[in-house]
Amino acid sequence: MEKYVPVVVIKEMSETDKILTALKKNGINTAEITFRTACAAEAIAYACKNYPDMNIGAGTVINAEQCEAALAAGAQFIVSPGLSVAVANICKERNIPYYPGCVTPTEIMQALELGITTVKFFPANVYGGLKAMKALAAPFPQIKFIPTGGVDRSNIDEFLAWEKIEAVGGSFYVAEALAKLGE
Repeated sequence: MEKYVPVVVIKEMSETDKILTALKKNGINTAEITFRTACAAEAIAYACKNYPDMNIGAGTVINAEQCEAALAAGAQFIVSPGLSVAVANICKERNIPYYPGCVTPTEIMQALELGITTVKFFPANVYGGLKAMKALAAPFPQIKFIPTGGVDRSNIDEFLAWEKIEAVGGSFYVAEALAKLGE
């Protein structure tokens, strides 16, 4: 996985090319397309077909049905705001990376029991950010984190400097890439 994971919300299919082209021009080859919109599965299928060199995943996947739809569309990884055992089992069965949201010791223990060692830490700014992740890493040295929520240019370097950060997620990547494209 790349160090940067843009959280991409595609409200209309016409936005897909513009957003993915902007990300690529900014050297980002990963996109977590959220399942928050009616066209999410269609956008993932389109992205996988038309941007084969990008790592296209599905975000905001909250149940088995969405997971199945995302995988049928071609998603190469799955991200959830919380931990779903059903989603974890589907991903494990199909050998697809799954990054569930885990912010408590209990959630991390459950992820470990499911064989998951990289978790999304969301919303990072609400749950204590880097300080909280460092505290959680003490009893769980095998865990790596993908902080999302409240991560931006003002604090990204601090996150990336810590060896337990697998990647940093955020919607700000999309806004930045689109702004640069407009220059």
